Amino acid sequence: ISPVPPSSREQPIFTTRAHVFQIDPSTKKNWVPASKQAVTVSYFYDSTRNSYRIISVDGAKVIINSTITPNMTFTKTSQKFGQWADSRANTVFGLGFPSEQQLTKFAEKFQEVKEAAKLARDRSQEKIETSSNHSQESGRETPSSTRASSVNGTDDEKASHGGPAEAHLKSENDKLKIALAQSSSNVKKWETELQSLRESNARLSTALQESAASIEHWKKQFSACKEENDQLRGKIEELEEQCNEINKEKERNAQLSRRLQELETELQDKELELEELRKQGEIIPELMSECESVSEQLQAAEKKNKDLEEKVRTLRTEVEESKHRQTNLKTELKNFLDVLDGKIDELHDFRQGLSKLGVDN
Repeated sequence: ISPVPPSSREQPIFTTRAHVFQIDPSTKKNWVPASKQAVTVSYFYDSTRNSYRIISVDGAKVIINSTITPNMTFTKTSQKFGQWADSRANTVFGLGFPSEQQLTKFAEKFQEVKEAAKLARDRSQEKIETSSNHSQESGRETPSSTRASSVNGTDDEKASHGGPAEAHLKSENDKLKIALAQSSSNVKKWETELQSLRESNARLSTALQESAASIEHWKKQFSACKEENDQLRGKIEELEEQCNEINKEKERNAQLSRRLQELETELQDKELELEELRKQGEIIPELMSECESVSEQLQAAEKKNKDLEEKVRTLRTEVEESKHRQTNLKTELKNFLDVLDGKIDELHDFRQGLSKLGVDN
């Protein structure tokens, strides 16, 4: 069979586009892409041989050249994928279609072509049987004519009529022997194809069951990862709330720092004022009464200074505690982000596995 159909002998009767796959010859389980993109897949009819073929060409490479026989079966394995086994090519072809409608049309055309091939085979067998019956009838009629000639005719007439009849009978018997030999050969070949098809179907069924189990396993893992991802998202939201609280704490710390600076400035002013009052007390001894008043003010100022220093110590203590809490929160946030990075890497590896599985399917 020629790899490319001659236009004078074969004509396309149906054409579509699909991604072509072949079963891995080593494992008999995994699909190997035969084309990098969707290619044209066509049914061709050979009017001379009364046969049908599925042919697909990718550039200058013939990737499908499958003759349809009545024993072939096209199986839909999913909504957009179908396959059939070709025992002559010793492989299994798979087609991935863009839509379920195109897959259905291709399957219907496959069944139609299969029925046509079966009808052509039955007609060929009928012709062989008719030729065989005709030869047998000719063989039965020839002796009676020979006997009639021997009764009614002379020996010369026997010689003239008996010779061509025997030659014709021998020719018909030879043709019948050839037809029977071809029929036996075809029966053996069809039995071999049927056995190969059964074995291919068994392998495909096993591969399909393993693929379904693998898909179920991946679904369970995906569900577990999804639940874990949801938990991580909840934890992230909690950490974001904690970060917001940290920001608010920072703002409060900044306000306390500004207040502390203001108090320190005020303390310096009071110290300057106190120093000036002390100088005035030393320079003007006659103003003792005023010094007493100033002393009272100084005592009040010192008391207020002590109060301010106490407040400053309290604020510093609060600032240190706030910084300590902030450091602890940063440490917890860093640890959580490290755990989150690990989980994100695991999710990325899991997504790559799913993508690889989708490509294989």
